[in-house]
Amino acid sequence: MNNLKSAGSILAAFIVVFILSIGTDLLLKEKGMMKMPFQENSTGFILLVVLYRSFYGVIGSYITASLAPNQPLFYSMIGGCIGFVLAAIGAIVLRDQEPAWYVISIILIALPTAWLGAKMKIMARLND
Repeated sequence: MNNLKSAGSILAAFIVVFILSIGTDLLLKEKGMMKMPFQENSTGFILLVVLYRSFYGVIGSYITASLAPNQPLFYSMIGGCIGFVLAAIGAIVLRDQEPAWYVISIILIALPTAWLGAKMKIMARLND
């Protein structure tokens, strides 16, 4: 049963991060702030996208750490590793549609944001 809860904690985080990321992207496109194709956006705007995706990654990891029945850092880092692999696949698939530095930064933030979200939850538990 713990394995199912652990897997569910990772899945829940991915669902939340996906909804937040896609929802923000759609809102920015609807408001005319995000240009398509993506590489036509300014460097500053793309940095904003990296920033909110980093924030959402921390939120996702915090969720995993909150829902995991044990070893919150371990399961958050598993989620981070999955995110790393998915970002790398996305970088390959979208290599001609997005700036290289953007896709590399999305890959590179996967593990640090996973660690940070889990550490934040662990510290919150210690302070309770």
